Amino acid sequence: MTTLFFAIGPVFEALSPSIAVMAFGRLLSGVGAGASVVIVPIYIAEIAPPADKGFFGAFTQIMCNVGIFIAQLLGYFLSHGSYWRTILAIGGAIGIAQAAGLFLSVESPKYVAEQGNLSLAKKTLRRIRGGHVNVEDEVSSWGSADSGNINGTTHLKSKAKSLAHHTTDEEQTLLHNVDGVRGARPRPGKDQNLSIMQVFRHPDYQKAAVAVIMVMVAQQFSGINSIVMYGVSLLAGLLESNSALLNLAVSALNIVVTAGCAPLADKLGRKTCLLGSLAGMGTSSLLLAFGITKSVPILSAVAVLLFVSSFAVGLGPVPFILASELVGPDAVDATQSIALGANWTATFMVAQFFPLASAKLHGQVYLIFAALSALFAAFIAWCVPETQGKQNADEVWGRERRVD
Repeated sequence: MTTLFFAIGPVFEALSPSIAVMAFGRLLSGVGAGASVVIVPIYIAEIAPPADKGFFGAFTQIMCNVGIFIAQLLGYFLSHGSYWRTILAIGGAIGIAQAAGLFLSVESPKYVAEQGNLSLAKKTLRRIRGGHVNVEDEVSSWGSADSGNINGTTHLKSKAKSLAHHTTDEEQTLLHNVDGVRGARPRPGKDQNLSIMQVFRHPDYQKAAVAVIMVMVAQQFSGINSIVMYGVSLLAGLLESNSALLNLAVSALNIVVTAGCAPLADKLGRKTCLLGSLAGMGTSSLLLAFGITKSVPILSAVAVLLFVSSFAVGLGPVPFILASELVGPDAVDATQSIALGANWTATFMVAQFFPLASAKLHGQVYLIFAALSALFAAFIAWCVPETQGKQNADEVWGRERRVD
């Protein structure tokens, strides 16, 4: 559904006879972008191998970076005359290609199981994992939060696994709610899914909502989009004609480093990557402030590249992973919306006010970003739990499982 917005929005943009039509096209594209960035991390979390969720979760940010790089590359060569219309039309073509590709993809097997069709869920999971892989343990883990509730024991877990090995898929589908043994947790209906306000009021999810908001705001208030959006104008006075090429290099580096560091979230932990990222960005901000105010082009260029590399280590990919790991399935949709709402709000603020602050403070504006990086690092160190290797939100926050 989101690809419809991706495909239709650029039609109005590329053919726009007026600003009003252009704005309408941008609105349609924005609806598609906002919805997809909420849905994609959830989908990835549900189809990724359990041990590699951090690695595959990083691809949300990797592909966002690829899109930015394509847009900047097209802009570098086509930003003259009426060729800007071609740039926008290419965005629509990418949307159509995505729609075609999605017809070849599968529904989330976890989602299918939650709808009660365990047989189809296993078939889909085998298609993703490969026919030679035993998927029984992974399927059992979908319902482990529920099957291990009673009396704090693992008896029902073992019972569910035993049934999984001695009954057919169809029998499991029919029996998965019998005697309290579940092959998968039934997906909450509309009345059971928590709204955004309910998440904020829920005693188990309040801290998670605050943590998600702060991490997402940190992603933007650390200053990354001051480089991505305004790198050319920011560095034009120092690097003259080379500033546009540096901006392309920044985007390319962002892709390479984010992809190269994708396994780190699973190896080092989400929290470690976030703190290392903020430390690097804060240091880079100090160097960039010095380089701009003292007119040292080489230092400024190196600081920008270090800034982007540090962002790619953790603060780029990890926030999109955290939102689906800090809460239970009844709050994932709302929490992901909260996360992206905070992210886009912070993006808007940086986009609107950075040029004003830069004009007033020149390079010293990066001292503000350095201070903010330090504050966010302190918050994450004290208030954001590690989610690596945790089976569910209760384990993340150290809570006892509740029996509903």
